[in-house]
Amino acid sequence: MDARKEPKKPIMDIFLKGDAETNEEKAKQIAKEIECTTLDKVAYVEEDFEEKKILITMEPAELESEGVVPSEVAKKVKALAGSHVEHKENVITVKPTASSLRNIRRLTNKLRHVHIKGVERINRTLVVKGKDGKYFIRTSGSNLAVLMKNPKVDTERLYTNDVQETNRVLGIEAARNALVREIKQVLDMQNLNVDVRHCMLLADAMTMDGEIKSIGRHGLSGEKAGVLARAAFEETVKHLINAATHGEDDKLIGVTENIIIGQTVPVGTGLVRLKVKLG
Repeated sequence: MDARKEPKKPIMDIFLKGDAETNEEKAKQIAKEIECTTLDKVAYVEEDFEEKKILITMEPAELESEGVVPSEVAKKVKALAGSHVEHKENVITVKPTASSLRNIRRLTNKLRHVHIKGVERINRTLVVKGKDGKYFIRTSGSNLAVLMKNPKVDTERLYTNDVQETNRVLGIEAARNALVREIKQVLDMQNLNVDVRHCMLLADAMTMDGEIKSIGRHGLSGEKAGVLARAAFEETVKHLINAATHGEDDKLIGVTENIIIGQTVPVGTGLVRLKVKLG
């Protein structure tokens, strides 16, 4: 619940349109089109420090497997490396303008990850058969904005576990629904029976200001109204010193603050105040 910019393992479920969802071969073909192909998948990149150049040797079998032609690879390399590129058969020679060893190594690392075809950030694809007997594609990596433009993809059922990306592309309400789904899914996997309304309340609190906030000292817990409530959750001394420096008051309207000082909690019967005692 730390609301990080990108999850450790971003995953997408891509549902297909038409007969592709019932035809495994068509689903595999679409998956192959979507999967990102980088230069290091189809070629061997090595440095020649004596000649101060970079040699890219393309593998014909890998090119055929990925459905890429050598001229397409050469075009992508030239776009990144500039005009000092020579292409002969399956070998591409790059001569960097800056010939220092550091620049050659830096350019080599960039060339290895240059995008050739497919959707960027979709590292791997797998065709999965759902419980209803229909096929969908599960990916390692996420790129919601690009895949929503693909005419073969059912955008209404397209899903990613990257909540921040969902917020950027579809808005905060969609991100809130994704949070509910992710929280509930984790609890169900552990066989923990928690009512979905608890998950909804948590997701609402995280997204109520129009952005996704974490549950912790850098998010909701660090922004509580009461000084004692903030101090009760990590970094106690820091919050007390800041409150004393700025002369903050604590109205003692929350549960935590009243427990700390030993007062009756203003909840349930604690809200009742006796005005007149009869008899």
